[in-house]
Amino acid sequence: MSLAPAATTDPLDLEVLSLRAMLGQGLVHAERIPSRPAAFGRPARPLPEPLRQRLSELGIDALWAHQAEAVDLLRSGSSTVIASGTASGKSLCYQLPIAEAAADPLRPGTALALFPTKALAQDQLRGFGHLAAPGLVAATYDGDATPEQRTWARANANVLLTNPEMLHCGLLPQHERWSTFLMRLRYVVIDELHVLRGVFGTHVAHVLRRLRRLCEQYGSSPTFVFTSATIGEPAALASQLCGLPVTAVTHDGSPRGERLVAMVDPSQISTGPRSPNRVTADLVAGLVKTGHRTLAFCRSRAGTEVVSAEVVRRHPDLKRRVRPYRGGYLANERREIEAQLFSGTLGGVVATSALELGIDVGGLDAVVLNGFPGTIASLWQQVGRAGREQQPSIAVLVAGDDQLDHYYLRHPHEVFSRAPEPAVVNPSNPFILDPHLGCAAYEKPLSHHDERWWADELADGVRRLVVGDTLRIRPWQRSTKAVWARRGHPASGMGLRSGSSHEVCIAYADGTLVGTVDRARACDLVHPGAVYLHQGRPHRVVALDLDDGVAIVEPDPGREFTQARSDVHLRVLHTDRARTLGPIEVGLASVEVTSRVTGYQRREVLTGDLLGTEDLDLPPSTLVTRGMWWAIPESLLDEAGIGLKAVPGALHAAEHAAIGILPLFAICDRWDVGGVSTPWQQELTSAAIVIYDGYPGGAGMAELAYGAAEAQLRATLEVLERCGCVDGCPSCVQSPKCGSWNEPLDKAAAAALLRTAGFGSPAPLDRP
Repeated sequence: MSLAPAATTDPLDLEVLSLRAMLGQGLVHAERIPSRPAAFGRPARPLPEPLRQRLSELGIDALWAHQAEAVDLLRSGSSTVIASGTASGKSLCYQLPIAEAAADPLRPGTALALFPTKALAQDQLRGFGHLAAPGLVAATYDGDATPEQRTWARANANVLLTNPEMLHCGLLPQHERWSTFLMRLRYVVIDELHVLRGVFGTHVAHVLRRLRRLCEQYGSSPTFVFTSATIGEPAALASQLCGLPVTAVTHDGSPRGERLVAMVDPSQISTGPRSPNRVTADLVAGLVKTGHRTLAFCRSRAGTEVVSAEVVRRHPDLKRRVRPYRGGYLANERREIEAQLFSGTLGGVVATSALELGIDVGGLDAVVLNGFPGTIASLWQQVGRAGREQQPSIAVLVAGDDQLDHYYLRHPHEVFSRAPEPAVVNPSNPFILDPHLGCAAYEKPLSHHDERWWADELADGVRRLVVGDTLRIRPWQRSTKAVWARRGHPASGMGLRSGSSHEVCIAYADGTLVGTVDRARACDLVHPGAVYLHQGRPHRVVALDLDDGVAIVEPDPGREFTQARSDVHLRVLHTDRARTLGPIEVGLASVEVTSRVTGYQRREVLTGDLLGTEDLDLPPSTLVTRGMWWAIPESLLDEAGIGLKAVPGALHAAEHAAIGILPLFAICDRWDVGGVSTPWQQELTSAAIVIYDGYPGGAGMAELAYGAAEAQLRATLEVLERCGCVDGCPSCVQSPKCGSWNEPLDKAAAAALLRTAGFGSPAPLDRP
């Protein structure tokens, strides 16, 4: 952008000049996003007079356009997703129809609202209390509620605020006790839709099908309402989750203040290259000292502590004005920090994405992002935390070392023009489907009628469960039904955040439970000697017993981290689809990945320096999942001039770069996927690169990668060609999760391979 002259009094022009003075050439781009006036609307049918009067008392005399549209859709029984910016009043979109239903004198209705965290449920409880609509009685029902509070909620509440886990294991298995509530259920709210992706979203999709199945039994058919930050194709994701057609409300009628978004390359700062942590700390300190209430987002819990400590070390006068905020803090500590930030006592908070979700922490003036947060959707969610009171605001993205960070530094216009990525779920995943069918059978015997909820997957799932003695087939009048065949209810031992029902418990020697991990990932994450982080607290693994499914840990000072080394073998079990892209063939397949952890490195946390290497002798683990493969013909390798010895390094480097750039096309993290590159893949009879979902049965990422294969290949080549390093670095081909410790890697050969294949065209990279 063109800078205003030094005499300007425009506040955002002054911000640009201040950043330029501090960062020099490190400020690679600055863009002003203009303010936006409010657009108002009216519901087709006026709200009931008591509700209108209550809104007027709260200072709300008119609804914004998207709120009015959403209210009309929900009143008509149309399931709806509202995907608009932060501070756009999404909660009111469902609060008003719920309040109207609760006060209905002829057919009073109830509502169930699901939130991904307890904190959000408590925040919304305050919101319903603030609305204080006549006839509305709201209560939370979660793991923090006492037995007395739960009994009271069941007997009195017509709006129940809970989370997916509590619905799964606390309400649905005991549905008879909730018969009246379910009979009257009018609305189901699913908040923060954008976090319901992959494995967690797939679990929630089955929980919602189980809920609809029981509602049918009690005579209700609720309307679903989803709220979300801006994501790609929100209606498609919402429909996959609830199994119903969903209408999207994506325009935003709320007003917004003017915003400045700046992008910083720490390696280009005039006074000498600095680490992203150091630059973030300097920006936070400068903004707080100039009166900006500031929130800095870091990508890890350790990063929040490092940046916060750096602010205080370099600026002791800010010791009481800047604090860290992350998972692992006690609830009262987090509430104290939120209250201090809201009141202005604190000038700044350094946080993880724990503050990305919709908890209102007041009128922030500035946001600093320490590294690209992984997706465009998350970036705008974080940027939107500032300027919620329509004041001018500033957001600064400090690039990290990852491939995506440097891609956006070279293409800053894409930050502002690129459509948000879509998120996916995979309801057909048998590792998730089958346990939920068992839960459904416990709640009510399964029959052919249940194909309306699980379609073609029902018969195969029931067959697998019958063979495993989990279900039994029983005659039922003129047909048969599948009934639960074991003791206890299955939901209690089944989490929603993992892709497998087989888990390893992480515990102290006295038996105190710390957490759990998928059995398929246990050897990588909790092998003997591993440093394991749980809620920000480091633990050292003392022993791993896979037979008993337990890893024993003890507290650790956290001065080092560990990285496992693995031998990996992959088989392509069945290819569902394939197509050619020039000389390369691309396919979507079921794959079997067998890996064995053979050792690990110990590295210093702050510097990354190698402290030592240890050997391990652990059994192999097998993962059956979904993968996208690229078959590389020998003729292409010859044409690219890649000799036999260089092939492994070329393929390995291309694999890493491709995984690093994949979040351009899907809401995922590179920790969600794995990769294998090999000079000879038996089933494909060629050299190959395979990118696979890191969860049993797959979570939908492979399907998105297959659809975006050509754009991903072009972006991968650009990453390799544009990075200024010679032999490879974290910005192009090195990966922090590589099971072979980034050996071998041949950046130049990888670029030659993709260039020769014809993926060097400067065509724009559109989202598929």
